[in-house]
Amino acid sequence: FPVLMFLPLTAGFRRSMRLCRRKSWTNQQLCYGRCPSSCYSTPAAPYEEVVRYQRHPADRNRLIILVGPAGVGVNELRRRLIASNPQEFQSAVPHTTRVQKSYEMNGREYHYVSKETFENMVYSHRMLEYGEYKGYLYGTSIDAVRTVLDEGKICVIDLEPQ
Repeated sequence: FPVLMFLPLTAGFRRSMRLCRRKSWTNQQLCYGRCPSSCYSTPAAPYEEVVRYQRHPADRNRLIILVGPAGVGVNELRRRLIASNPQEFQSAVPHTTRVQKSYEMNGREYHYVSKETFENMVYSHRMLEYGEYKGYLYGTSIDAVRTVLDEGKICVIDLEPQ
């Protein structure tokens, strides 16, 4: 399914600058037109401009993945996005191997599965992402994302790079 990822594009920006610097002065003049979004006129523009996405009614909803290290606020951003329009945005229910707490409901906070079941899902490529925390496995399955998309909503998940 289509994915929207909002990540800094510093690698691409630097690469385009390096390619231009290798050329001679006359060839470099031609490079100004080839570099995206006038990179030479902006001294430090490491991010791509974000514009409102206009979905065609025939297009399926998309998955939005917010990526960032712990403490930068991607979880809060996900929560605020969903709270701003719960009819349009929803998070997928993740899977875990930890024990269900008394106030939790299977399928609401998490899908509680055994370690063997979780590992089988990983080996059969049914997990979009997964990781371990305090000895328990956590992850988002492709089926959980599809469930949100099939409800006609945009699925929003947040990831911490490992």
